[in-house]
Amino acid sequence: MIFLYAFLVGGAICLIGQLLLDIFKWTPAHLVVIFVVLGAVLDVFGLYDRLIDFAGAGASVPITSFGHSLLHGAMSEGHQHGYLGIAIGIFKLTSAGITSAILFGFLVALLFKPKG
Repeated sequence: MIFLYAFLVGGAICLIGQLLLDIFKWTPAHLVVIFVVLGAVLDVFGLYDRLIDFAGAGASVPITSFGHSLLHGAMSEGHQHGYLGIAIGIFKLTSAGITSAILFGFLVALLFKPKG
C-alpha cells in the first residue's frame, strides 16, 4: 500500500506543478521557489513530517522536501547553537543534494554543448 500512497502523493505534487505551469504560464524557477517555500511552511506546522510518514518517497523526493530539509535543519541546529546554528543546520542536511546538483550539472555541461 505504501507504493500506492507514494505514487498518489508524488503524482499530486507533480500534477499541481504542471497545472501551475500550464494555467498561469509560470517559469520552472517560479515553481521551484513556490515548492521549496511550501515545503518549509508545511514543516513549520509539522505537516510535512506526517506527509513523509504517510507517503514515504512520494513526499521525500520532490523539491518540496528540500524546503522541509532546509527549515528542519536550521531549526534543529538553531536550538542547539543559536543564530550560528541556523546557517550550520541549513547546510548540514542539504549539502549532499547541493553538491551533487553542482557536480552533475558540471559533468553534463562537459559532455554536451550548453546553449548560452
